[in-house]
Amino acid sequence: MPSTFTTADAVDFAVLERNGFIESRHIGAAVVLAADGSVVTELGDISSPIFPRSTLKPFQALASMKAGVPLRGPQVALAAASHVASREHMNVVRTMLDAAGVTEDDLQCPEDWPQDEEARNELVRSGKGKQRIAFNCSGKHAAFLWACTENGWDTATYLEPTHPLQRSVASVIEEYTEESVAAWGVDGCGAPVAAVSLTGLARGIGKVAKAPSDKHADARAATVATAMLDYPWAVHGNGMENSVVMEDLGVLAKSGAEGVLVLAARTGASLALKVLDGNSRAATLVGLTLLAASGAIDADKVGTVLEKVVPPVLGGGRPVGSLRLAAPVLALLD
Repeated sequence: MPSTFTTADAVDFAVLERNGFIESRHIGAAVVLAADGSVVTELGDISSPIFPRSTLKPFQALASMKAGVPLRGPQVALAAASHVASREHMNVVRTMLDAAGVTEDDLQCPEDWPQDEEARNELVRSGKGKQRIAFNCSGKHAAFLWACTENGWDTATYLEPTHPLQRSVASVIEEYTEESVAAWGVDGCGAPVAAVSLTGLARGIGKVAKAPSDKHADARAATVATAMLDYPWAVHGNGMENSVVMEDLGVLAKSGAEGVLVLAARTGASLALKVLDGNSRAATLVGLTLLAASGAIDADKVGTVLEKVVPPVLGGGRPVGSLRLAAPVLALLD
């Protein structure tokens, strides 16, 4: 059976210390690429395929735009988002559905409760249940539907791998990662998910991040990068990790399920990592540290951001420990 890398090919990323006792260890693999795509830092197996999960969304948004979807402003960011379904998020998605001439019933992502507390309480008070538009991928799905109506494609089968839109998504992924897709699966939202290497994933997000300053780049890729940084709240949510990183550092940040994270500076320097057991708790800590250690972003600013986004270790409501970098990552800081 095809699989990603094994524990033997992973390295220690971080440890969780509680009252002086190491309680948990996070292992994985990570790669940092320079703006020209060369490998700067390599930890663990960076060649075996992984399912990038939602870190593919910038490429899926780009495919929708290539298919003629006239996304604008926060709509672009929502097409690349894993949002918390705040009122603002869902309102933007509704503008996309309206422009496409479809309804929330046409979305094929699962129903969900908003992660945003205010929006969830509003649904409960109104006597409503889970909603498809509240699923974190609803912006991507709205863009998919819009691509269908722009081209006269069937909206009922837009998630099928053989659908013209999904063939376009596959083409964009292979173009930007410079790899053939190693395997296909079904993502949590129902869309096809492509397996590529961490190196290919970092290469692809680096191209997107660099596009606004690259005269040879696709203008639509530049629009994706610009919108994500202009509307960081739309990509994740106010106070959420990806949004804080983009707001404070001007670095593209997109997390994916099962411990995947991509980061990319405006220069095109980029990072991709996977925490092997799928726990994302240490991903931003490790990712930003590695990118800063390469010189791609300011280390002092990273420290300030990490204070905001690294989860505390509490006991009885009080700090009793910390999430700390493990030796292989610390060695890169010397």
